[in-house]
Amino acid sequence: MTDAKTSSRIGFASRLGFGASGIGTLYRDVTEAQAAEVLAAAYDGGLRYFDTAPLYGHGLSELRLGTFLRTIDRQTVTVSTKAGRYMAPPYGETVDYGLWASPLRLKPVFDYSYAGTMRSLEQSANRLGIADFDLVYIHDIDRFTHGDAYERRFNEAVEGCYRALDDLRTAGHIKAIGVGVNESDVATRFIKACALDAVMMAGRYTLLDRTAEADLLPEAARQGVEIVVAGVFNSGILATGPGNSGTTFDYGAPPEHVVVRAKQIEEICTHHGVPLQAAAIQFPFRNPQVSAAVLGMSRPERIAQNLDWAKFSIPKALWGEIEALFESIRQ
Repeated sequence: MTDAKTSSRIGFASRLGFGASGIGTLYRDVTEAQAAEVLAAAYDGGLRYFDTAPLYGHGLSELRLGTFLRTIDRQTVTVSTKAGRYMAPPYGETVDYGLWASPLRLKPVFDYSYAGTMRSLEQSANRLGIADFDLVYIHDIDRFTHGDAYERRFNEAVEGCYRALDDLRTAGHIKAIGVGVNESDVATRFIKACALDAVMMAGRYTLLDRTAEADLLPEAARQGVEIVVAGVFNSGILATGPGNSGTTFDYGAPPEHVVVRAKQIEEICTHHGVPLQAAAIQFPFRNPQVSAAVLGMSRPERIAQNLDWAKFSIPKALWGEIEALFESIRQ
């Protein structure tokens, strides 16, 4: 796999992207100095696509990325952020900071309306220090996030958030619009309802979970929508290996059938002398609809490691055995 600039319509500046959730203190605290170091290591290593969101560290990730962007030529990178939440002072309310170890002490507010989207992007522009965006994803419109409110939120996003982004795209302030979700059928519904340029699909088109093959990938091909994959390690199991007692799948304990499948895949990789992580990173690029993959990183040493895995030579026979495994599962 090469990491040269792609010929996609969006024009991602590199096929591998830096996911900035980690510098927003996902799972662990990251100092300002550490965030600056890992961002510099990513750029020096050749990563030219940087993805963030207001949710990441409740604005902290965007602030840190914005500080870094002011040290480089903005034209050399692709920058994406997300819409659907803005940050507000909690004014005495108790805020659940969830997975963020040391976020800004702000409260995320869901708002997929036209005005709410403009407010979100104004805040993002201030934190990032940029006036225009390469790509903005409508974030977390899915059942997992909204439960019974999903249908209402979906309609609000189509009528409000998408319309606001489309107006900005028409005016030239946004180059491309996408949706970023964890559920492939929701992403498929979006690209049927709206003129999207991209979908960020998290965890549903991976070496382990190929749910998106049934609906999203065929529809994206029909509509000419580019795919950006995230969560290529399915939150941990393909990074640490299925034998690790503390490993996770979709941010929770992996079901037994998932562990069994992951072990089968790991055995195939071992047989061919290929690191499981290398196969996980390279797998999505076997589909021509995939333009980029975003990897979350918060340590400089992870940059070099992921780049090495992305370039690792993988024999065709390995992919053939992986296909045979999934064909047997389908039957």
